[in-house]
Formats: sequence, C-alpha cells, structure tokens
Amino acid sequence: MSGKTGKAEKAQKSSRFKGMKAEFKKIVWPDKNTLAKQTAAVVIVSVLMGALISVIDVLMKYGIDFLIK
Repeated sequence: MSGKTGKAEKAQKSSRFKGMKAEFKKIVWPDKNTLAKQTAAVVIVSVLMGALISVIDVLMKYGIDFLIK
C-alpha cells in the first residue's frame, strides 16, 4: 500500500465522519409531549391492527372449516 492511498483513505474517512457529525447536529428531537402522543398513537394503531388481523383470521378459519366439511 502506498503512502498516497493511506492518506486518501484517512481523508475520506475523516470527511465522512465530519459529514455525519454535521448531520447529527441537524437532528431535532421531539419534546416529551410530542413523544408521548406519538407513542400512544403507535400503541393504539398496533392494538387495532392486531385485533383486525385476529378477526380476519377467525373468519377465514371458520370459512375454510365450512368448505372442508
């Protein structure tokens, strides 16, 4: 490995980390109220989707059992 390749690699890695650091500084974290609302929304939607999938599963099970018998 030549000296130029090693220096170019280091410069590229350094540049990449500087870019990542700059991007992390742009992140705006939500406040507690927003976080609580979004968490509640995710939990509610997850529970509703689980219930809907369960109902569809039961209906399909009875439908398949009806067709088989």
